[in-house]
Amino acid sequence: MEIKEENIINIHNFLPHREPMLMADYILELTQEKVITSFEIKEDNVFVHNNEFVEAGLIENLAQTCSSILGQSFFENPDADTKVIGFITNIKKIEVFALPKVGDKIISKASLISQFENICHIFCETFNNDELLIRAEINLFIQEVKH
Repeated sequence: MEIKEENIINIHNFLPHREPMLMADYILELTQEKVITSFEIKEDNVFVHNNEFVEAGLIENLAQTCSSILGQSFFENPDADTKVIGFITNIKKIEVFALPKVGDKIISKASLISQFENICHIFCETFNNDELLIRAEINLFIQEVKH
């Protein structure tokens, strides 16, 4: 997938995560039902072991990618000091096929299957070029934390 500078959306507008736990660099496409993100695996990443981005990192990348769909409603105003909490409530199915290496740029795609209030069921996949790395169905919960 070709990344065009003018199409990139700032991931910080849709996720509360920051370094070292931010596992997505850019949102390449975002609608109410779908999101595509990119992420470059760096050597100092907390989920890199023996030059590979381990399974837990792939799952966190998928969760952050998926939460962008639900998170966009909380982060519509980038100037607001919105605080949210979110977590995986269920992993219905997960298959790991391969692990990316340091220097790889992975592309994650997520599609909303269903949503009830702040809980959503999402199908997601991550690729390194054309190679499928991981596929999952997960449920996420996100809510705003009141100050």
